[in-house]
Amino acid sequence: MSTLYIIATPIGNLGDISFRAVEILKSAELVACEDTRRTLKLLTHLGIRVKMISCRSQNEESAAEKIIKALNQGQTAAYTSDAGTPALSDPGAELVRAAVQAGHDVIPIPGPSAFASLLSVSGGRDKTVIFEGFLSPKPGRRKSRLRELMAMDAAFVLYESPFRILKLLDDIAEIDSERYICLGREMTKIHEEYIRGSVPEILDKLRKKNEQIGEFSVFISSNYSK
Repeated sequence: MSTLYIIATPIGNLGDISFRAVEILKSAELVACEDTRRTLKLLTHLGIRVKMISCRSQNEESAAEKIIKALNQGQTAAYTSDAGTPALSDPGAELVRAAVQAGHDVIPIPGPSAFASLLSVSGGRDKTVIFEGFLSPKPGRRKSRLRELMAMDAAFVLYESPFRILKLLDDIAEIDSERYICLGREMTKIHEEYIRGSVPEILDKLRKKNEQIGEFSVFISSNYSK
């Protein structure tokens, strides 16, 4: 029996990598990753040289077979997505299931997560928080799912690109403009920014910027409360 480590990696600032993650990456004989180019930058920064294999959403099933083969041969393997914790709006779940079914240990190496990071600074008081990730880019499906989420007695967290963030907020305002929102942009990076308030307040601040840059994480409370 071998071990597959699921490693959380920085969402921006490379200094957020944990000591334990570094040690596991140094000792692993194979590192599977969502994007070998992204992971290579991290490994180079850490001074680590190791065999890598691509394991992304488009090839996760076939890549998992190769990784399981390595585990069956007694090798220690690690998996990293592009940023943050694997399997949260990222690949990884298929690989985990395959490794477990093959009888291998699958161990998490906790660390950065945009979801958890945003929650910690949101100021939200909700007892229940739903992680939704990216909504459908299709307007009809996006609005339909937003109505479902906003009808629940729970806060929720979304991820959105700079190209659709204003459309997303417009949709939320159309359903309930009084919801308390915390929007995180470029978290842990140089231009890190957090905007808190009602939807109209946040839209006003964003539109004054003219251009939206960076990836966004959005916390939407179950009710408006400053």
